[in-house]
Amino acid sequence: MDLTAIITSLLTLLSGIGVFLIACQMMSSNLEAGSSERLKKLFSKASDNKFLGVGIGALGTAAIQSSGATTVMTIGFVNAGIISLAQAATIIYGANIGTTVTAQIVALGMFGGNSVSTSVIFSAFAGLGAFMSIFAKRSSYKIIGGILAGFGLLFVGLELMSGSMKAFAALDAVKTFLAGIGNPLLLVLIGALFTAIIQSSSVMTSIALAMVVTGLIGIDQGIFLTMGSNIGSCVVAVIAGITSGTNAKRTALIHLLFNCSGVVLFMLAAMCLGWFGISYGSTFERLFPSAPQMQLAMFHTFFNTVTVAIMLPLTGALVNIVKRMIPEKHVPESSEFSLQYVNDNMLRTPPIAVSQVKREIMRMADIALENMDRSLDMAVHLDFSQKTEFDRQEKQLNFINRELISFVVRLSGKSGLGEKDQAYLSSTYKNIRDVERIGDYAENIVEYATVLADSSQQFSDEAKHEISQLKELLHQLYEDAMTAYQDKDFEALARANVIEEKIDDFTHTMEEGHITRMEKGICTPSVGAQYLELSSNAERMADHMINIAKSIRSY
Repeated sequence: MDLTAIITSLLTLLSGIGVFLIACQMMSSNLEAGSSERLKKLFSKASDNKFLGVGIGALGTAAIQSSGATTVMTIGFVNAGIISLAQAATIIYGANIGTTVTAQIVALGMFGGNSVSTSVIFSAFAGLGAFMSIFAKRSSYKIIGGILAGFGLLFVGLELMSGSMKAFAALDAVKTFLAGIGNPLLLVLIGALFTAIIQSSSVMTSIALAMVVTGLIGIDQGIFLTMGSNIGSCVVAVIAGITSGTNAKRTALIHLLFNCSGVVLFMLAAMCLGWFGISYGSTFERLFPSAPQMQLAMFHTFFNTVTVAIMLPLTGALVNIVKRMIPEKHVPESSEFSLQYVNDNMLRTPPIAVSQVKREIMRMADIALENMDRSLDMAVHLDFSQKTEFDRQEKQLNFINRELISFVVRLSGKSGLGEKDQAYLSSTYKNIRDVERIGDYAENIVEYATVLADSSQQFSDEAKHEISQLKELLHQLYEDAMTAYQDKDFEALARANVIEEKIDDFTHTMEEGHITRMEKGICTPSVGAQYLELSSNAERMADHMINIAKSIRSY
């Protein structure tokens, strides 16, 4: 084989890797879009049950065909305080099992012999999916087309990689060189390094499968390369963890220690088996004769499943170790404000990020409600002991408003979102603004209270009682409005509409009562002016609350 043929084979390999990676991305984004609601429900069920965590990780990864995305998503949940380190560990364990599905699919596509190979049959799905994506009218059919196209391209890339391997297999020099790499540790390092560079253990495993099938390397060499890919796959999680908080860093370290532990245990077991003349390769050759692709794929599944079985009872110890290795740090006062439920890492899994945006908006609304209560209390009692906390919370509302809108803008541009998610995101800009305005009106009420205090005046007892009644109505409205918003509950929306109308009537009654008190000389015009402004601002707060609830009609 001349130099031109070698260069051609290398370029073909590079092309195959590129097509394979694009196929994985297509499948992942379309699977996420098609199963976004199910994914949200799946990950919301994370609990202290270790087996449930493993199941969630395995099913989630199998669904979106990306252990990296599952791990990064888990890191985001830990960083937001939604799940504990122990829960995150079990989900990561499951992700390692779920990622073996890709290897099983690839191995299945390598069967064929003299008949039409399954790889060619599966590759044809790329054309079918492309036609569906282009000509289908319904978005659900377009998503299915994207999934089929990605699935087919997976095997197009595999065919390109396999073709390049066959060309290399014809070179005696190459076979001699690869045959000389028999050191298990070196093979593990090569697998880890290559996976770290391309950030896809699926590609490394698929290349190893192609090399084994074409006879370029032996089954044992493929096994150690695959084991190394498990370590290299941690790079994505480590990068995500570095840019996040302490618990996120701990989660990334758990992933690294878990994968390294599995490799070390299996390496030690290989040494012990070697004393008796037994190897992993020979064992799986006997189990799956004449099917090298299944031998490696089944070992991959066996390796990850056994590692999970060993490490699952040790989860508590592993969590304690990483806590000692990465101790808690005190957050400086200057960085006290942050988004609790979303971060940039979640942009890798758009459907889950959408559900987290709703959590962040509800958190923002809770902060606004607290400041509303503080403002009304200050107006009634003229006690400004909560003013410092009020100001801090107002700054936090402004921070969340700015940062969350920026996040939603970036999230809206991501692929992998269904029509409902896109419609919801379109409504969030106004939702965020509505919440921020509630905070602004609370700030106005504090200013009215300050004017009263500075002039040594106060509201009458009757006015104070009316303000307390208004506050109670606002709380009732808030509870139903948020229930409607969180659960898309139209019955709660109906209740909220009734309460909002009561607030409109009540504020009108407040204005009439104020006029009566003015006529009787109970309150002065200056006090009355502040009272009318307070009533008007409270009524506008109610308008913004009901706006948030009504937004569920749009999606």
